[in-house]
Amino acid sequence: MRLSLLAAAAPMILLCACATGPGGSVASAGSGVNASTSPYGVFLAGESALNAGKSQEAAKFFDQARLETGNPMIAERAFTSALLAGEITKAAALAPTNADATEVSKRLGKLVVAVEAMAQGRGKDAKAILTDQNIAFPHKPVAALLAPWAAAESGDVEGSLVRPSVRGDRLVDYFGELGQGELFERAKRFDEAETDFKAATSVATPTEMAVLDDGAFLERRGRKLDAQALYDSYLTKEPDDAPVKAAQARVQAGKPAPPMLSIREGAAQVMLAPAATMIEAKQTELALAYLRLALRLDPSRDDAWVMVGDMMQASGDVDAARTAYQKPKPGSAEYSTAQAKLAWTYQTADDKETALKLARAAASSGDLDARITLSDLLRVDEKYPEAVKVMDGVIADQKTPDWRLLYSRGVALERMGRWPDAQADLQKALKIRPDEPELLNYLGYSWIDRGENLKEALGMVEKAVAADPRSGAMVDSLGWAYYRLGDYKTAVDKLEQAVELEAGDPEINGHLGDAYWKVGRKDEAQFQWRRVLTLKPDDKVKVATEAKLASGLGPDGPAPKLAAGGPTKP
Repeated sequence: MRLSLLAAAAPMILLCACATGPGGSVASAGSGVNASTSPYGVFLAGESALNAGKSQEAAKFFDQARLETGNPMIAERAFTSALLAGEITKAAALAPTNADATEVSKRLGKLVVAVEAMAQGRGKDAKAILTDQNIAFPHKPVAALLAPWAAAESGDVEGSLVRPSVRGDRLVDYFGELGQGELFERAKRFDEAETDFKAATSVATPTEMAVLDDGAFLERRGRKLDAQALYDSYLTKEPDDAPVKAAQARVQAGKPAPPMLSIREGAAQVMLAPAATMIEAKQTELALAYLRLALRLDPSRDDAWVMVGDMMQASGDVDAARTAYQKPKPGSAEYSTAQAKLAWTYQTADDKETALKLARAAASSGDLDARITLSDLLRVDEKYPEAVKVMDGVIADQKTPDWRLLYSRGVALERMGRWPDAQADLQKALKIRPDEPELLNYLGYSWIDRGENLKEALGMVEKAVAADPRSGAMVDSLGWAYYRLGDYKTAVDKLEQAVELEAGDPEINGHLGDAYWKVGRKDEAQFQWRRVLTLKPDDKVKVATEAKLASGLGPDGPAPKLAAGGPTKP
C-alpha cells in the first residue's frame, strides 16, 4: 500500500465538525466537489487528494474547509498542507497560535513565520523569533543555524558572527562553523573566514558543501591553485560528484569565481543539512518542510529542488516531482541529474517516447551523465544496438573506463547475441572491480547458462551470494550452477531458497521446476511451470516453459526455437 507524504487518518472529532453546514466552492475537475458539496465533503476531497499524492490540491481543499468551518484542527491541516506544497506565504499566515493548537504545529509555525520574515527582508523580526526559547525540539538546530543570517539581514554584524551552538549537536557545530566562515567573509574578516573553512574541510570526510564553499572562497581570494588542489583531493574519493567536478572545470577553464552567497542564499543553504538528516531518519514530512522553507529563501537552489523531486516521486505525487525536476536549468551542476530523474518519471509511467525525447535532448549537450541516462533508457527499452552505440562514445571519452559502463555495455551486447564482445566487457569490468557481487553473478550466471567454465562460475556466484545472501537472483545462480553440474539435490535446496526470496520471479520458479523434475518430483515440477505462466514471463521463458509442459518430457524434451540472445535473469 502506498502512502502519501501528507496522508494521515482524520480524527473523528474533526470529521464531525465538518459534517454540518452547506457550501463549498467549485473545485478542480475530477475531484467530485462542486458548489453544493458540504464542508465535510470538501475535507474528504482533501484527504483523497493527499492519498493520491496531490499535495497542492489537498492544500486548496483543506483551506476551503477551514474557511467554511473555522475548525482549528482543519486550520492546522490547511497550514501543514500549504507548507508541504511550498505555499510558504500562505502557511505563515495560517501558522497556528491559538491555545487549542497542538504544540508540534505551533513550534513549526514559528519557524515558518521566521523564514517568511527573512524572505521579506525583515531580519530583525526573524531574529527575534529564532532566538526565542519557545522554538524547541525538533527545530532548535535549524533555528540556531538560521539566527546568525537573520542577524546579518537586520544589520547586526557582530551578532551574525556569533557561532551557533546547541549542546551535543554535531550538525550545528559543523555547519555552524561553515556558516560562520561565510559570514566572516561578508564582514571582510578573511583570516577568520579561512580558519573556519579550513576546519570544515580538514576533517576525515569533508562534506561536498564545505569543499565547494572553501574552494569558492579561495577562488575569490585569487588562490586558484589552492582551490584546484582542494577539488582534486575531494574528487579522488568522490569521483562522480557533479557539483565539485563543475567547480574543478571552472578553475581549469580560468572562469571567474562564483560570488559570495547572499544572506538569503546562505540562510537557505544551512537548512539543507537538517533536511538531509531528517530524510535519513525517515522523517519525511519534516524534511520536506525544511526543503520548502529553504526554497522560499533561495528558489534557485537546484540541489534542494532535486531533493524535493525525489521525495514527491517517492510519495506518488508525480506531477509535483516533475515540476521540481524541471527547475534546474542548463549549465547547472544538477541539470543532468534532474533531467535523468525527469525522464525516468515518464519511463516509469510507460511513456517511453517522452522519456527518450528528454534523455536525447539532455545527451545532445555532450554531458556524460546525460549520455549514460540515455543509454540506460535505450537498454531498458531493448534498443540494444543504439544503447551500445551511445556507450561506445562514453567509454571512448574516458581515460580509464568506469566498471559500471563496461558492465552496462556488456549487458546490452549480450542481449544482442554478441557474447564474445559482452564477455570481454564483463571480464574487464571484473578486473577493475573483482569483488562486485552484481558482476560476479552476471558473468558467473552467463557462463553457467551456457555450460561454460562451470567450476569457475560456481566459485564466482558463491562469492556473490556470500556478499549478498538475501538476493534471490544470486541464490538462483548458485542453484543453477549446481543444476548444470548435475548435483540436482543441492540445486533443489538452493533454488527453493531463491524462490522464497523472489517468489514472483518467473525464471527462478522455472529453474526450481527443472530441478524438481530431475529429482523425480514431477508433479511439483509441473506446478512450478504452470505457475511461471501466471507471472508474466518474457517471450523466451514463456516459450520454453510451454514446451516443457506440452512435451511431457520437461527439461529433457526438445529445446524450443528461440531468437538469438543471452540469459535473461541477472
